Amino acid sequence: MNDVEEGYSWCAPELSNDLSCRDALARVWPLLSPRVRTIRQPELDGIDDRYRRATIPWPGRPEQGARWWTWRVPRILEVEASEQRDPDWPLGWEMMPFPRPASVAVVTYP
Repeated sequence: MNDVEEGYSWCAPELSNDLSCRDALARVWPLLSPRVRTIRQPELDGIDDRYRRATIPWPGRPEQGARWWTWRVPRILEVEASEQRDPDWPLGWEMMPFPRPASVAVVTYP
């Protein structure tokens, strides 16, 4: 979570891979007892809220529903200065099916 909040420095496929743990949690959540879900729901909601604040939704995708976390992009993408060749998406994100929103900042580091 901190990587996304402070600036995600990996490519889009890596973000998808990193989110596999949230996918797994979504699959097992219904299998947990109601008591455990009740106790843990505030913690999950807090983590999800942090993720929502650190990301923006894909244009045209619903912000709720199944696997909503997969349809979001970090607000801050960190890239090495030598890798930022395009004024739009940085290297590793160019496969995104929409132009980079103005609310997604690309920050370079030496």
